[in-house]
Amino acid sequence: MKHPSSVAITAVLTSVLLATVGVGYAQEVLPRPEPPFKGHIGPNVQDSTLDFPQQVKAPNGAPNILLILTDDVGFGASNTFGGPVPTPTMDELAKNGLRYTQFHTTALCSPTRAALLTGRNHHSNATGVIMELATGFPGYNSLMPKSNGTFAEVLRQNGYNTAWYGKNHNVPDWQSSQAGPFDLWPTGLGFEYFYGFIGGDTSQWAPALFENNKPIEPPHDDANYFFEKDMADHAIARIRMLHAVAPDKPWVTYYATGTAHAPHHAPKEWIAKFKGQFDMGWDKMREETLARQKAMGIVPPDTQLTPRPKDIPSWDSLDADHKKVYAHMMEVYAAALSYCDTQMGRVLNT
Repeated sequence: MKHPSSVAITAVLTSVLLATVGVGYAQEVLPRPEPPFKGHIGPNVQDSTLDFPQQVKAPNGAPNILLILTDDVGFGASNTFGGPVPTPTMDELAKNGLRYTQFHTTALCSPTRAALLTGRNHHSNATGVIMELATGFPGYNSLMPKSNGTFAEVLRQNGYNTAWYGKNHNVPDWQSSQAGPFDLWPTGLGFEYFYGFIGGDTSQWAPALFENNKPIEPPHDDANYFFEKDMADHAIARIRMLHAVAPDKPWVTYYATGTAHAPHHAPKEWIAKFKGQFDMGWDKMREETLARQKAMGIVPPDTQLTPRPKDIPSWDSLDADHKKVYAHMMEVYAAALSYCDTQMGRVLNT
């Protein structure tokens, strides 16, 4: 039986995009007990019966799963939620799935990721804060209990191939060196393969990359190297390999982009696409975004625009030089998110 390359029956979009359907697990209590020997051991080989343990297989019809997590993407950033940044891949997922408008997040990086990995409250994962701010109190020491399990571990033990690409901000700070231990790295949490970076952020041109738990260098002879594309290339290559080598075995791919977390990087030609599009300034952009969200039914029609934070000046109070700099910063952010969406689309279309 062949499995579809991606399943987009259900799509959850805010900072999390999920393309999957429900999975009927073959084994809910893990790890499963060792199977008993069903053969026969006689006085010699001729009088004995062999019995090799059977490899665990996923239930018939188990889908492939692509879980996409973007980073620091505001509620009003993407077109999908009324924002100014074109994100056709996210739009397509929303069109063919679900678009949640009251989705809870923890509003912090590591806690959100720990909750997503396990389906448990972030404090139950000892991840009440980001890894770098861990402290020696329950719920905050960053040592996620193995007893919590992860969706990858559950799926792996039920016959799935598992892989993680992109950002990992769940390794305790003092365990992130080559001295280990590595049990809380992705490969210790049920993921058979990891390609990405450890920590809150990285450069798109010179990322601090790891393959599994080994540091690797990005190519230095490619003037067009960009991690967002490299990450998609690696995910696509592995998915194609799995289809070729084990077409009947389903896979789960966790695709966690570094975009749109700072530093905001994007290819020059993509930045050029947004030249002048934010010259109206952030005050006008907020008004336009809210109007689109009302028209799309994302927020109630009587929603009022929240006051601008006091430490952010009004756009009209800025001089021409400041306006130019801030407008360009918005152009770069938009380019980064739009480029990220394009790479996501390449993976979805594999």
